[in-house]
Amino acid sequence: MCGRFTLTTDLREVAERFCVAPPATADFKPRFNIAPSQSVIVIGDDGRRLMQSMQWGLIPHWAKDPALGNRLINARSETLAEKPSFCEALKKRRCLIPADGFYEWRKVGKAKQPVRIVLKSRAPFGLAGLWDRWISPEKKEILTCTIITTAANELLQEFHDRMPALLQREDEARWLDPAQTDPLQLLPLLKPYPSELMEYYPVSRQVNSPRADEPGNIEPLVDGRTP
Repeated sequence: MCGRFTLTTDLREVAERFCVAPPATADFKPRFNIAPSQSVIVIGDDGRRLMQSMQWGLIPHWAKDPALGNRLINARSETLAEKPSFCEALKKRRCLIPADGFYEWRKVGKAKQPVRIVLKSRAPFGLAGLWDRWISPEKKEILTCTIITTAANELLQEFHDRMPALLQREDEARWLDPAQTDPLQLLPLLKPYPSELMEYYPVSRQVNSPRADEPGNIEPLVDGRTP
Protein backbone atom coordinates (compact mmCIF):
# COMPACT_ATOMS: atom_id res chain seq x y z
CA MET A 1 0.00 0.00 0.00
CA CYS A 2 1.00 3.66 0.14
CA GLY A 3 -0.06 5.66 3.17
CA ARG A 4 2.59 8.40 3.37
CA PHE A 5 4.97 10.00 0.89
CA THR A 6 7.17 13.04 0.33
CA LEU A 7 7.63 15.73 -2.28
CA THR A 8 10.53 17.91 -1.19
CA THR A 9 11.73 18.80 -4.70
CA ASP A 10 11.31 22.40 -5.88
CA LEU A 11 8.06 22.79 -7.84
CA ARG A 12 9.88 24.23 -10.85
CA GLU A 13 12.09 21.15 -10.99
CA VAL A 14 9.03 18.92 -10.69
CA ALA A 15 7.35 20.80 -13.54
CA GLU A 16 10.43 20.45 -15.72
CA ARG A 17 10.73 16.74 -14.93
CA PHE A 18 7.12 16.09 -16.00
CA CYS A 19 7.09 18.54 -18.94
CA VAL A 20 4.33 20.73 -17.57
CA ALA A 21 3.99 24.38 -16.59
CA PRO A 22 3.51 24.95 -12.85
CA PRO A 23 0.21 26.62 -11.95
CA ALA A 24 0.56 30.40 -11.71
CA THR A 25 -1.08 30.50 -8.29
CA ALA A 26 0.43 27.32 -6.81
CA ASP A 27 0.66 27.54 -3.03
CA PHE A 28 3.41 24.94 -2.74
CA LYS A 29 5.96 24.20 -0.08
CA PRO A 30 8.17 21.12 0.35
CA ARG A 31 6.27 18.27 1.98
CA PHE A 32 8.01 15.76 4.25
CA ASN A 33 5.07 13.63 5.36
CA ILE A 34 2.04 13.76 3.06
CA ALA A 35 -0.93 11.90 4.53
CA PRO A 36 -4.38 10.87 3.26
CA SER A 37 -7.05 13.60 3.05
CA GLN A 38 -4.34 16.23 2.50
CA SER A 39 -3.71 18.20 -0.68
CA VAL A 40 -1.32 16.68 -3.23
CA ILE A 41 0.13 17.79 -6.56
CA VAL A 42 -1.38 15.93 -9.51
CA ILE A 43 -0.46 15.90 -13.21
CA GLY A 44 -3.12 15.09 -15.80
CA ASP A 45 -3.71 15.45 -19.52
CA ASP A 46 -6.90 16.69 -21.19
CA GLY A 47 -5.17 17.25 -24.52
CA ARG A 48 -2.39 19.16 -22.80
CA ARG A 49 -0.53 18.42 -19.59
CA LEU A 50 -1.59 20.35 -16.54
CA MET A 51 -0.61 20.44 -12.88
CA GLN A 52 -3.10 21.08 -10.09
CA SER A 53 -3.87 20.26 -6.48
CA MET A 54 -6.27 17.51 -5.42
CA GLN A 55 -7.34 15.88 -2.17
CA TRP A 56 -5.83 12.46 -1.53
CA GLY A 57 -8.65 9.94 -1.18
CA LEU A 58 -10.86 9.30 -4.21
CA ILE A 59 -14.51 10.32 -3.98
CA PRO A 60 -16.26 8.81 -7.05
CA HIS A 61 -18.50 11.28 -8.82
CA TRP A 62 -21.54 9.09 -8.03
CA ALA A 63 -20.82 8.82 -4.28
CA LYS A 64 -23.57 9.86 -1.88
CA ASP A 65 -21.17 10.32 1.04
CA PRO A 66 -17.76 11.99 0.60
CA ALA A 67 -16.46 9.92 3.53
CA LEU A 68 -15.99 7.13 0.98
CA GLY A 69 -12.77 8.89 0.01
CA ASN A 70 -11.24 7.96 3.37
CA ARG A 71 -11.28 4.31 2.25
CA LEU A 72 -10.07 4.91 -1.29
CA ILE A 73 -6.56 6.29 -0.79
CA ASN A 74 -5.18 3.30 -2.73
CA ALA A 75 -6.45 1.20 -5.63
CA ARG A 76 -5.17 -2.30 -6.42
CA SER A 77 -3.89 -2.53 -9.99
CA GLU A 78 -5.22 -6.06 -10.41
CA THR A 79 -8.87 -5.06 -9.91
CA LEU A 80 -9.02 -1.55 -11.39
CA ALA A 81 -10.99 -2.67 -14.44
CA GLU A 82 -13.59 -4.44 -12.27
CA LYS A 83 -14.25 -2.14 -9.31
CA PRO A 84 -17.08 0.41 -9.78
CA SER A 85 -15.04 3.03 -7.93
CA PHE A 86 -12.17 2.81 -10.43
CA CYS A 87 -13.16 1.25 -13.77
CA GLU A 88 -14.44 4.44 -15.41
CA ALA A 89 -11.56 6.51 -14.08
CA LEU A 90 -9.10 3.95 -15.47
CA LYS A 91 -10.43 4.69 -18.94
CA LYS A 92 -10.95 8.45 -18.64
CA ARG A 93 -9.27 10.01 -15.59
CA ARG A 94 -5.70 8.83 -15.10
CA CYS A 95 -3.00 10.95 -13.51
CA LEU A 96 0.52 11.04 -12.13
CA ILE A 97 1.21 12.01 -8.54
CA PRO A 98 4.79 13.36 -8.24
CA ALA A 99 6.83 12.15 -5.28
CA ASP A 100 10.48 11.79 -4.29
CA GLY A 101 10.06 9.22 -1.55
CA PHE A 102 7.51 7.21 0.40
CA TYR A 103 7.40 5.57 3.81
CA GLU A 104 6.98 2.00 4.99
CA TRP A 105 7.36 0.43 8.44
CA ARG A 106 9.64 -2.43 9.49
CA LYS A 107 8.88 -4.56 12.55
CA VAL A 108 11.62 -4.22 15.18
CA GLY A 109 10.61 -6.35 18.14
CA LYS A 110 7.23 -5.05 19.25
CA ALA A 111 7.80 -1.65 17.65
CA LYS A 112 7.69 -0.48 14.05
CA GLN A 113 10.58 1.46 12.54
CA PRO A 114 9.69 3.81 9.66
CA VAL A 115 11.91 3.79 6.59
CA ARG A 116 11.97 6.18 3.65
CA ILE A 117 12.13 4.58 0.21
CA VAL A 118 13.70 6.57 -2.62
CA LEU A 119 15.30 6.15 -6.02
CA LYS A 120 19.05 5.76 -5.82
CA SER A 121 19.29 8.83 -8.08
CA ARG A 122 17.14 10.79 -5.57
CA ALA A 123 15.15 12.05 -8.57
CA PRO A 124 11.39 12.66 -8.34
CA PHE A 125 9.13 9.99 -9.84
CA GLY A 126 5.53 9.61 -10.90
CA LEU A 127 3.07 7.47 -8.96
CA ALA A 128 0.27 6.11 -11.13
CA GLY A 129 -3.07 7.47 -9.99
CA LEU A 130 -6.73 8.02 -10.83
CA TRP A 131 -8.80 11.11 -10.16
CA ASP A 132 -12.44 12.14 -10.05
CA ARG A 133 -14.63 15.21 -9.63
CA TRP A 134 -17.31 15.21 -6.93
CA ILE A 135 -20.00 17.87 -6.58
CA SER A 136 -21.35 18.47 -3.09
CA PRO A 137 -25.05 19.16 -2.38
CA GLU A 138 -24.00 22.82 -2.09
CA LYS A 139 -22.58 22.59 -5.66
CA LYS A 140 -18.99 22.79 -4.49
CA GLU A 141 -16.52 20.98 -6.73
CA ILE A 142 -13.99 18.70 -5.02
CA LEU A 143 -11.17 17.07 -7.01
CA THR A 144 -9.77 13.91 -5.47
CA CYS A 145 -7.28 11.19 -6.37
CA THR A 146 -6.04 7.75 -5.39
CA ILE A 147 -2.62 6.08 -5.68
CA ILE A 148 -2.49 2.75 -7.48
CA THR A 149 -0.61 -0.10 -5.84
CA THR A 150 0.97 -3.25 -7.27
CA ALA A 151 2.89 -6.24 -5.93
CA ALA A 152 5.99 -5.32 -3.92
CA ASN A 153 9.37 -5.78 -5.57
CA GLU A 154 12.08 -7.87 -3.90
CA LEU A 155 13.53 -4.88 -2.03
CA LEU A 156 10.25 -3.98 -0.35
CA GLN A 157 8.78 -7.40 0.35
CA GLU A 158 10.18 -7.38 3.89
CA PHE A 159 7.89 -4.43 4.70
CA HIS A 160 4.70 -5.19 2.80
CA ASP A 161 3.34 -7.30 -0.05
CA ARG A 162 2.21 -4.12 -1.88
CA MET A 163 3.97 -0.99 -3.11
CA PRO A 164 2.85 2.13 -5.01
CA ALA A 165 2.95 1.75 -8.78
CA LEU A 166 5.91 3.89 -9.87
CA LEU A 167 5.73 4.33 -13.61
CA GLN A 168 8.80 3.98 -15.77
CA ARG A 169 9.53 7.37 -17.27
CA GLU A 170 9.02 6.09 -20.81
CA ASP A 171 5.52 4.85 -19.87
CA GLU A 172 4.23 8.11 -18.39
CA ALA A 173 3.02 9.60 -21.68
CA ARG A 174 1.01 6.49 -22.53
CA TRP A 175 -0.54 6.43 -19.06
CA LEU A 176 -1.64 10.05 -19.37
CA ASP A 177 -2.74 9.88 -23.03
CA PRO A 178 -6.49 10.69 -23.05
CA ALA A 179 -6.86 8.85 -26.36
CA GLN A 180 -5.82 5.59 -24.70
CA THR A 181 -8.87 3.93 -23.09
CA ASP A 182 -8.09 0.22 -23.39
CA PRO A 183 -7.35 -1.37 -20.00
CA LEU A 184 -5.47 -4.17 -21.75
CA GLN A 185 -2.94 -1.58 -22.94
CA LEU A 186 -2.78 0.29 -19.62
CA LEU A 187 -2.67 -2.37 -16.92
CA PRO A 188 0.70 -3.86 -18.01
CA LEU A 189 2.31 -0.50 -17.14
CA LEU A 190 1.46 -1.03 -13.46
CA LYS A 191 4.25 -3.44 -12.59
CA PRO A 192 6.71 -3.50 -9.66
CA TYR A 193 9.48 -0.95 -10.08
CA PRO A 194 12.99 -2.47 -10.45
CA SER A 195 14.54 -3.12 -7.05
CA GLU A 196 18.04 -2.29 -8.26
CA LEU A 197 17.02 1.33 -8.87
CA MET A 198 15.69 1.87 -5.34
CA GLU A 199 17.00 1.99 -1.78
CA TYR A 200 15.72 2.78 1.70
CA TYR A 201 16.97 4.08 5.03
CA PRO A 202 15.49 4.36 8.54
CA VAL A 203 14.03 7.67 9.69
CA SER A 204 12.58 9.20 12.85
CA ARG A 205 9.40 7.75 14.33
CA GLN A 206 7.95 11.26 14.28
CA VAL A 207 6.64 10.43 10.78
CA ASN A 208 4.12 8.17 12.54
CA SER A 209 2.10 11.33 13.19
CA PRO A 210 0.44 12.84 10.11
CA ARG A 211 0.81 16.23 11.81
CA ALA A 212 4.60 15.96 11.68
CA ASP A 213 5.69 17.56 8.40
CA GLU A 214 9.23 18.65 9.15
CA PRO A 215 12.56 18.42 7.25
CA GLY A 216 13.89 16.16 9.98
CA ASN A 217 11.47 13.45 8.84
CA ILE A 218 13.67 12.58 5.87
CA GLU A 219 17.01 12.66 7.68
CA PRO A 220 18.56 9.18 8.05
CA LEU A 221 18.95 7.70 11.50
CA VAL A 222 22.51 7.16 12.70
CA ASP A 223 22.74 4.75 15.65
CA GLY A 224 19.07 5.34 16.31
CA ARG A 225 19.35 9.13 16.13
CA THR A 226 18.99 11.69 13.37
CA PRO A 227 22.37 13.31 12.56
